[in-house]
Amino acid sequence: MAYDPQNVFAKILRSELPCIKLYEDADTFAMMDIMPQSDGHLLVLTREPAETVFDMSEAALQRCILITRKLAAAAVSALGADGALISQFNGAAAGQTVPHVHFHVIPRFAGVAMKSHGREREDMARLEEIARRIIAALPSAQ
Repeated sequence: MAYDPQNVFAKILRSELPCIKLYEDADTFAMMDIMPQSDGHLLVLTREPAETVFDMSEAALQRCILITRKLAAAAVSALGADGALISQFNGAAAGQTVPHVHFHVIPRFAGVAMKSHGREREDMARLEEIARRIIAALPSAQ
C-alpha cells in the first residue's frame, strides 16, 4: 500500500494542521496527543513518509526511537510519573489509526487507570501547560 501524503500527521508535519509541538529536528517531530490516555501522553513522528516501521529506513527508525526515549524521560521527570508505556502500532489490524509511523509515550502513575484510546479530547490549555513542563525537562543539548 502506498503512503498517503494526506494523512493527518503528514498535514501536521507540513504545518497545514495545528498541534502542540514539543520537539522537532530534521528527522523527527513530537507533539501532545489531543486525546490522551494519561497526563503527558505524547507522540513522536518520523519525518519520513512511512506508514509502518517496515517502510522506514534504518537511520530514521534509530533516530525516532532515540528521540522517543528522550521525550519519555522528560515526560516522566516533568510529571513525576512512576513509569512510561511506549507503544507503536503497524497496520489497522494492530490498532494503528493514522497511517504514518508514530510512537506513543504514555506516562503511567501507580493506581491510576489509563483512559480509552482516542475517546476523549483534552482541554487545549491543559495540554499546553503539560507541554511546557515537558519541554522544560528536556536536556538543553538537543
